[in-house]
Amino acid sequence: MPLHAELHRHLGGSVVPRILWRYFQRHDRNLAGQFPEYCQFEEFYTKPRNTLDEYLELHTMVEHVQTEQTLPYFIYRLMRGAYTFENLAYLELRYTPYLRTPEHLSQSDRIDCMADIVKIVGQASRTGDTPIVTSQILCMHSRLPYEVNRAIVDLAAQMPEWVCAVDLAGGDAHYRDRLDEFVKLYEYARSRGLNTTGHLYETPEGCYPELLPHLMRIGHGIQIPLRHPEYLKELARNNQCLEVCPTTYLKTGTLESIHQLKAVFDRCFEAGVDIAICTDNAGLHNVRLPFEYENLLTQDVIDFRQLQACQRAAFRHAFAWPHQEPPAQMLTDLLKPEPVKIGV
Repeated sequence: MPLHAELHRHLGGSVVPRILWRYFQRHDRNLAGQFPEYCQFEEFYTKPRNTLDEYLELHTMVEHVQTEQTLPYFIYRLMRGAYTFENLAYLELRYTPYLRTPEHLSQSDRIDCMADIVKIVGQASRTGDTPIVTSQILCMHSRLPYEVNRAIVDLAAQMPEWVCAVDLAGGDAHYRDRLDEFVKLYEYARSRGLNTTGHLYETPEGCYPELLPHLMRIGHGIQIPLRHPEYLKELARNNQCLEVCPTTYLKTGTLESIHQLKAVFDRCFEAGVDIAICTDNAGLHNVRLPFEYENLLTQDVIDFRQLQACQRAAFRHAFAWPHQEPPAQMLTDLLKPEPVKIGV
């Protein structure tokens, strides 16, 4: 029975190491030569990095092979694993469509190609044998020019069948010099009726209160309860949800221990701020969503009631979940203990 909604998963980081390595062996002679044995590749691909920027460089390895021709191959395997091994009922995939277009084309031609990418991702993710409700979040990028980012917002507004929101990615430490520009882009997105989220307050260098009023959800946001708890009451009033991705902070060097997240959960629950537990890059981490929950629980970062609350919050804040309310009764029925039967 599906139990989980996944609100923060990157298409580039969702390919599990084995699938990616097999693709390289068959289609990329250069990378196949660098990693002739799978164990070498898995160790390289999943090991912790020193910084978020170093970690994000791994996305480029996948982005250049996720083309119009190959996206259905990768997405089918992603969806199959998500349904079979993660019990997902709902999945939002996020990515920058511009980075899946042919690099040899001009900027304007690449912008024109983005709609085809969105349609391919949408069609490939809605397969009959993996009945997961899916939608896409299109990511603006801190290293792309304004014209491309605005075109991404326009594309999201033009394709509501496939797209549920826009995001800002590329490492939150890189926003500062273009902050006014990103504020205007978010204002434009809201004016077009789009849902919004954004990678923000993930690192100590990525704290920009100017962007907070424009976001319906906050990608990561862990530095708010850790360093800026004065914003929590406002987040609660605005019904803004944090998309917390526990394994990411260990892989990027942002946190030294998962136990540091206990303050994040405790302060958010005390203030009435919802948290959706997410994977961010399930393939890159080789960690699936149920294990994120299990690890937090067994490490005493959250208790079982908080786990259930986070499950429900993920459905409640899902941008494209087809029901007005999350399947709380379903979760309650599934998670309550069975009555003890004596003498049977």
